[in-house]
Order: sequence, then C-alpha cells, then structure tokens
Amino acid sequence: MFATLRNAWRIQDLRKKILFTFFIILIFRIGNAIPVPFVITDGLEAAFNERFGNTILGLYNVMSGSAFSQATLFALSIQPYINASIIIELLTIAIPYLERLRKDEGEEGKKKINKITRYTTVGLSLLMGFAYYMMLKNQSQMLDTHGFKQWIVAVVIILSFTAGSSAVMWLGEQITEFGIGNGISMILFANIVSRLPNTIMYIVCAVTGKSVPLTGVRPEHMPWWLVPIILVGVLAMVVFIVFINASERRIPIQYAKRVVGRKVYGGQNSNLPIKVNMCGVLPIIFAQSICSLPATIAAFVGKNADNSNWYKYVWSNTSAVYCVIYFILIIAFSYFYSTIQYNPIEISNNLQKNGGFIPGFRPGKPTSAFISKVINKIVLFGALFLSVVALLPVVLGAIFPKYSYISIGGTSIVIVVGVALETVQAIEAQMLMRHYKGFLE
Repeated sequence: MFATLRNAWRIQDLRKKILFTFFIILIFRIGNAIPVPFVITDGLEAAFNERFGNTILGLYNVMSGSAFSQATLFALSIQPYINASIIIELLTIAIPYLERLRKDEGEEGKKKINKITRYTTVGLSLLMGFAYYMMLKNQSQMLDTHGFKQWIVAVVIILSFTAGSSAVMWLGEQITEFGIGNGISMILFANIVSRLPNTIMYIVCAVTGKSVPLTGVRPEHMPWWLVPIILVGVLAMVVFIVFINASERRIPIQYAKRVVGRKVYGGQNSNLPIKVNMCGVLPIIFAQSICSLPATIAAFVGKNADNSNWYKYVWSNTSAVYCVIYFILIIAFSYFYSTIQYNPIEISNNLQKNGGFIPGFRPGKPTSAFISKVINKIVLFGALFLSVVALLPVVLGAIFPKYSYISIGGTSIVIVVGVALETVQAIEAQMLMRHYKGFLE
C-alpha cells in the first residue's frame, strides 16, 4: 500500500489532483471556523447540544463537522445541496419533463438537471438560513445587533448562510471536476473526520480524570480497559461495512448467437450485478430525520420535552419504541429507494432487445418477476445491515448513558468507510491507466 502511494505521488497529474483536493478541503475547513456576524458564539455550542442534540439539527451538526452548532459561514455545509439532489431525483419520477431530461436528452439533459438542482439548493439555503435565524432570535442572548435594525441583522445572517452553502456546493463541484473522488462525499468525509480528535480528547480526559482543554468540562470517568474494547468494536464495524459494501448478487445473463453476414455475434455469458447495500446511507438519514421531528418541534417551540412521559417513552432516542420505529422506517425507505434505482420491467425489456436472457426464465414477464424477487431479497438483507449499523450505537447509548460523549454513530462510520472506498477506487483507476499495481489487487 505504501509503495502504491509512493507510485501515485510520482504521477504528475495525479499528484496535482491530490494536492488540489487537499487545498479545497483546507479552504472549506477555514470557512468552517469563520463566525457569521451578529451571532454570539460563546456558549452557543453548549446550548445547542443541550436542547438540539437529539433533533434533526443534531444530525446536521454531525454532517457539518460541528460548524452548525457554532454558527459559522459554512454552518449549513453541503446539506442543502444533498436535500436538493434528493428532491430533484424523486421529482424525476413524478414530473414527465424532468424524466425526459434524464433519459432522452443525454448530456444536455444532465446539465439542465444540475442547473435546476443548483437553483433548488439556493432556495433551500435561504429557507434553512431563515429557520436558523429564527432559532437564534428565540434563544436568549444569542444575537448582538450592535445598534443595527433587526431586519438588517436578519438579512445579513440569512445571506451569509446562503452564500456559505453556495460556496460549499461550488467547492464540491471543483473537487469532482479537478480533484480525486466525488466532491460532495469528500466534504462530508472531512466534516465527520474533523470530529474525531474531539472524541479522542474526551476519551483521554475520561480515562485520566482530567478536564477537557478550552471547554473545562470533566467527562464521566471511564476505566482504561474499556478503550481497547471500543477500538476493537469500531474496527469490527468497519470490516463489516467494507464486506457488505463490496458484496453483490450477480444474476447470470446469456446472449443468443446472431449471424450477420459471415460473422457470428453474441453467444457470450455475462451477469447483472446487484449491490447488497444499493441504497447507501440515505435510508438511515431519512429515518433519523422523521424520528427526530417531535424533538425538533419541541425544541423550536421552547417546550421542555425531556420531562414529558410521551416524549421520554416514545420519541426519546434511547426508548424501545423509538428503536422499533427507527428500524421499520429504515426497512421502508430501503425498499422505496430501491424502486427508484431498479425497474425490473425496464431491465427485462433491455435484455430482450439486446438478445439476452436469464437461463431458466423466458424473456418478458417471467424474467422481470425473477429480477424483482431477487431485488426484494437483496434489499431486505441490505436494510437489515443498515438497521444493525444504525441501531447499535443507539442501543449502546441506552445501556451506557454516562458514556454518551463517545459520538461514534453508525451513519458517520458508513459514510466515512464508503467515501474512503470510493476514493481508493478513484486512485486505483488512475493507477491502472498507467499500469501500476494499486490498492485493489
């Protein structure tokens, strides 16, 4: 592996792409540290974690690398762009115009859809910026107008968040075009990994019994023997995620022979690969967003939901009912997203047009029924995998509530491992073009 990295560094254009990616991430991290005007950041993060830690805003905070709870320029991070991409992707099924752009107009259609996605991102950024401003306004001692009128303060804060989100979207596109890997994924990776030093510091202070530097918080004491258990557990989860991400079900495809003139075409064997984790982390994000809505509403209206029984025993992220609903929603969204990605009837028609068939099944309806049956089984297995990864930290948090500061979420691990594998494959593709041995031997 080290020899591969050394060989990769020797390739001039690949070295430029790696350096460019690191440079963009550096700019992004600098923007994550620049506070928005008129916001009093002292104590904002502590107040945020106290009231909004278990809400959908807590998920946004993780995805932004704690910038969301610090009201920085890039506080909205890449979330508006991700939400806009998901919304446009879903609308392509319901709106015939968008469906024609995606299927019939080729590259030009993709460019138009990307432009629509960018405009939708700006609109969502304005909406989320306004919601963030209202949250700050409703909190006591979080805004300092410096004598300016309230509407001027609102415009500056909202436009600052919107401009920051648009800048992050542009930075991600630059990485995709001129760097290594997918830009959006790389930014998410940088945000999640940036929280790792803080978690390590908390664990070290918990074992040694010291206070955390800068904040002065003294975490609950942790026995030293628990640290190796945590490391082994995280390593086992990473290995499990890598194994599932690389797993796929291959349906054998055989093409009939065709005689055209004096030449014989076809007759070869192929396969239709179906990934086990075809949905990625999206079902977890959707399910967590819906399960967090009651806590989010309660936090915005200023109610102390933690003291109410309905919240404690139903919507608290440590309750059994919450875990069951979370599990069911992950399964449901996995099946919903798989129907968007795979259309068995369309796959069957394409095979029939190209002279291909699945051995043992007639073309047409029997083939589509078999493909649908296989996809349903694979989706169920992938959904159970996502449920285990997502619920394991929740269950451990309920069993060991005093160690809740160890913020190692299943969603974060899935994203980090997935982006790491994707980046390795991108580097491997560059290496294979130059006949170097790479990571994936």
